Amino acid sequence: MHSIDLNCDMGESFGLWKMGNDLQIMDYVSSINIACGFHAGDADTMRKTVAAAMKKNVAIGAHPGFPDLQGFGRRNMQLSSEEVYNIILYQIGALAAFVKVAGGRLHHVKPHGALYNMAAKDSSLSSAIAQAIKDFDPSVIVYGLSGSFLISESQKLGLKTASEVFADRTYQQDGSLTPRNQPFALIEDTTQSLKQVLKMVKEQQVVTPSTIPVPIQADTICIHGDGKHAVDFAQAINTLFQEHSITIQAI
Repeated sequence: MHSIDLNCDMGESFGLWKMGNDLQIMDYVSSINIACGFHAGDADTMRKTVAAAMKKNVAIGAHPGFPDLQGFGRRNMQLSSEEVYNIILYQIGALAAFVKVAGGRLHHVKPHGALYNMAAKDSSLSSAIAQAIKDFDPSVIVYGLSGSFLISESQKLGLKTASEVFADRTYQQDGSLTPRNQPFALIEDTTQSLKQVLKMVKEQQVVTPSTIPVPIQADTICIHGDGKHAVDFAQAINTLFQEHSITIQAI
């Protein structure tokens, strides 16, 4: 029997602006990544999301990003290693405070958006992120793109890692995600997404748009909570895994 962690980005509402259906999706995932106020989210949203996660018994992770609310953290920013270290530590600390008060503990850290994708290909950026996480709490798990520098640099520091794959994104031949501004970056067909998920979990491979298989390590699968049919998709993945005797559980 296979087991896999299913994670979801959430806590991305801000003020009067609401995003996603966090409460419903929590019923179908084993871990969540909560925005920490830089690319999305705010103090009220963080507290409410943490409280809901504690009730539903899902693992809680910090989802730090670039300080870019207007761009939702999906625009590249050129920061020094020291600046990256500081913004990671700042955001982890903010979320961890709410987790502590709620009686829980921070399970993992997963960078968001452009920061995540840049770190995947930049060892110095990944090293700064990993060092901030280690200095905060060396028992926290680092979630990063399978085969990325974030995984290897975190492991160099002795941190536990979880190699992440994506249910609704296409891949390039080098194992990186297709940039969102390119055609076919997102998989919008549920059947195609489910087929990709099953191949990643059972065969540790993903097929690129050019039909070439790429080896990956799938410890955790990400689904995005901001899609129009996010809840239905989460339900579909759960049904698929039940049919194939795959257990969803946190790492």
